[in-house]
Amino acid sequence: MKLRPLHPIVIDLAFLAVAVTDAAINIDPTDLLGNASMGLACVALIFRRRWPLIVFLLTLPAALLSTGIFASLIAIYTLASLTRRRPILIAGGVALIACYTLPWPPPPFTSVSGFDTIITLGYAVALAMAPALLGQLVQAQRDLSLRLKEISEAQEHQRLLTTQTVLAKERAQLAREMHDVVSHQVSLIAVRAGALQVRTNDPETKEAATTIRQLSVNTLDELRHMVTVLRASGSLPTDLTPQPTIGELAQLVAGSGISATLEADLPDDVSPPVQRAVYRTVQEALTNVRKHAPGADAAVRVWAENGDIRATVTNTPPTRPMLALPGSGHGLLGLRERAELLGGTIESGPTGDDGYRVQLRLPQKKP
Repeated sequence: MKLRPLHPIVIDLAFLAVAVTDAAINIDPTDLLGNASMGLACVALIFRRRWPLIVFLLTLPAALLSTGIFASLIAIYTLASLTRRRPILIAGGVALIACYTLPWPPPPFTSVSGFDTIITLGYAVALAMAPALLGQLVQAQRDLSLRLKEISEAQEHQRLLTTQTVLAKERAQLAREMHDVVSHQVSLIAVRAGALQVRTNDPETKEAATTIRQLSVNTLDELRHMVTVLRASGSLPTDLTPQPTIGELAQLVAGSGISATLEADLPDDVSPPVQRAVYRTVQEALTNVRKHAPGADAAVRVWAENGDIRATVTNTPPTRPMLALPGSGHGLLGLRERAELLGGTIESGPTGDDGYRVQLRLPQKKP
């Protein structure tokens, strides 16, 4: 039986209760400054998820001026579980060790025992490292869960693409069979019916031949329409029909699974092939951001300039480590071939801030 995770509010209340209990046990009626620092530390824990570094700094006086230490331990655990800046975490651990080790007010130098100081320092190091390492473990577990979810989504997307590939091949094969076999035979029926219609003098036979010929012609029109639809669906769109347009970019960006923005300013007379090329380029670029730059933000911009349609997809550096995901490696190559067929170009490469940019240029009207 899988245990359900506790609600964050329950965890926060439990941590706050532990800190308040620790402060209550260590209250010294004669030490107003120490009592105030413990009270400040307990109140600060309410905001530990929103401002973990500030809350940790507010709990340090309690570790220095009083014997209440649990608020500081909870704060450094929260900081370790949320921050990705190791220098800040190390500095925080050193500050906590110093506050716990150094007595306040400082005693005369001659009264300090070296052996006692070493024991206290070792205890302080162990006390500070335990919650810090636990926080880092929680952060690693959270990142792993996110990566497993992304891998699952990528595998589901790959399965969908494989299914669409099989459907496209079957549709293309069916279109060929209908064009080469069925259409040919129906055409022969129409020709023979027309010949019979001309040669016969029997009214009933002439009427039957006319009906057969008309039905054959109608059937040929329907077959041609079906063949056109089947062949059009062989280019592997995300939705088999209809083909995507620039008007669907907002839905594509919103459903990309990453933090992305869209800026689009295009005229109304963009040709359907150009619209499909822009859509596919943005789709492939956002997929690559999700696969190769986990945690990055993306910005999509589409506009018209000097008779060309331009599109750029720029992403920031990844914030989480990348795991190898399955892929054909032909995505950008296919986009480049599509752009060249339309008389355009596509360029891609890293940006100056360790991000990545894909740039598409297409003539508004095919040359």
